Amino acid sequence: MLDYELGSIVQMKKPHACTVKSTGKKANCWEITRLGADIKIRCTNCNHEVMMGRFDFNKKIQKVLEK
Repeated sequence: MLDYELGSIVQMKKPHACTVKSTGKKANCWEITRLGADIKIRCTNCNHEVMMGRFDFNKKIQKVLEK
C-alpha cells in the first residue's frame, strides 16, 4: 500500500484531460486536499477537484511523488 498524507502530490494511473502548456502533455499530478472515508484531490495544473472513496482512490493511484 502506498503511504500518502494530506498535502501529498500523487500520480494517478490515467492522466487528467487538461494539458500542461509548457510541455503539451496531459497533466497527471494531483494534490490531496482532504483525507477521510472519502479523499479529495486537486489537479496541480488546472485546479479541478475530484472526490472519491478511499477504496477507489487506492485502486487508481499509481505512485506518490512528494510528501
